[in-house]
Amino acid sequence: MSNLKPNSKFSTFDANMMARALALATEGRFSTTPNPHVGCVIVSEPHATKDQFDEAPVIIGEGYHERAGLAHAEINAMEQAVANGHSLKGASVYVSLEPCAHVGRTGSCAQALVAARVKKVVVACLDPNPMVAGKGINILKNAGIDVSIGLMQSEAQELNKTFFFRIEHGRPFVSVKLASSLDAKTALASGESKWITTEQARADVQIERAKACAILTGSGTVLHDNPQLNVRTHQLPSDIAVRFSRRQKQPLRVIIDSQNQLSSQQHNILSDGAPTLVYNIKHNSAIEHENVEQRQLNSRGNGQSNIGQKIDLLAMLKDLACQEINHVWVEAGANLCGALFEKGLVDELVVYQAPMILGNNAKDLLKVNAPEFLKDATRFSISELKLVGGDIKIRANL
Repeated sequence: MSNLKPNSKFSTFDANMMARALALATEGRFSTTPNPHVGCVIVSEPHATKDQFDEAPVIIGEGYHERAGLAHAEINAMEQAVANGHSLKGASVYVSLEPCAHVGRTGSCAQALVAARVKKVVVACLDPNPMVAGKGINILKNAGIDVSIGLMQSEAQELNKTFFFRIEHGRPFVSVKLASSLDAKTALASGESKWITTEQARADVQIERAKACAILTGSGTVLHDNPQLNVRTHQLPSDIAVRFSRRQKQPLRVIIDSQNQLSSQQHNILSDGAPTLVYNIKHNSAIEHENVEQRQLNSRGNGQSNIGQKIDLLAMLKDLACQEINHVWVEAGANLCGALFEKGLVDELVVYQAPMILGNNAKDLLKVNAPEFLKDATRFSISELKLVGGDIKIRANL
């Protein structure tokens, strides 16, 4: 892998072209799951004019990956260039992620670039997927193509952080969403909680859901709130609604129901026709439905009895990773969210905090054990802080 070291000698023009490739990649943020978001720009080969001055290269093709199973960014950019009458021979290619080396639902982009006889490929970052992981770069270099790596690498990695996380850690990236009062309460003692936050905050949650591969909750939330936990397209900004519609499916809803508390198919999340996955310890015949899958996992708890046993959360997340789930968005109660924190399985916290006080008898935000010393407290870094409607949105990462 020594030949894959980043090349730091990039021009302002190179940076502008890669910035454009990254902007194109963001067009797929709501639709490419489980694939990464990738953008590509192809630039003509500069050549001398009659006055012997170099003619500036121009963009001849652009593309981005839209949805799993469809053409990748490089193929879309090449097809656009050819459709507009341009030759790819000698062209320069700027792509936000290493071109794929394998043949899956689509062909190898690295081989396609070789066949097109491009001269130069600039790659923002390597693909950690074991089926690629430098293989695409080697295909290009072995064909004599000039390859440079590392231009705007951090931006490219951030764009696909959940995809990279799943590949590198063997489980999805987990975001926990919480809504609370200023005194960290989620509901009155009676259970009344609609609505703590504003309509604008709830619409913002729809955008967050649309980014996720799966939405996770517990059976207690299903029984208490009867949610659908889907993306309501009509609440999305129009541009995001268009991009999300390309996905052609809702995020997978996932329910943890260790004790088979769900006793009917009539819950909204089980009866609306969209796929739902239920993790339990024993199969639950009461919720059998063609759109509901049940998976039994090894449990932790009290001996042979089902009573008191809990789903192994890490095993569940690893199972979701095997299903190519990159990003899990959690909307659940204090117990499940607290258990995820206790197990060190929360990577991002998104809190919508309403400017109100609910008091001592109100329901707590999280059920977590208090550390003995302050130095042992779970600490996050704030990556986003803004007003949404009249509420404060806080995004914090470990």
